[in-house]
Amino acid sequence: MTRRCDRNRKRSKRRAIHCPIHQCYLDSVSLKYPLFAEQAEQLQARGMSSKRSRLVISSYGTVPMPGEWLENFWCNECQQSQWYHVCKTDERTYELRSAPRELWQQVPNVIPPAGNPTVGEFTRRQARFTSLNGARDFGCRG
Repeated sequence: MTRRCDRNRKRSKRRAIHCPIHQCYLDSVSLKYPLFAEQAEQLQARGMSSKRSRLVISSYGTVPMPGEWLENFWCNECQQSQWYHVCKTDERTYELRSAPRELWQQVPNVIPPAGNPTVGEFTRRQARFTSLNGARDFGCRG
């Protein structure tokens, strides 16, 4: 016999996202970064016809891909975090794949791991420098 509190549970249940290696629950340690398609080939890879994908990209430019995002998860067995490409296949079913570097180009508002190639080394170093003694880089002695 089921208890009344179990029958009437209206709260959302934990997402059934398991480690592909150990099959244990994964804990999210980041935000969800939704993916967007900017090329017709990206939509064709997800099952859209060639003609329709070109029409959609030419009309909208950038198209959100529902049910797909990048997220960082912590595995208790591995004791490490890893970025995964998450695809929602069903109401409570998710498919995980290791996130390749090319997917990061489809995520808005994320700084690339390699940094901006147009920024010089001096500017990059100054941005990381948090102390107020940055005048030493300019040859000033105070």
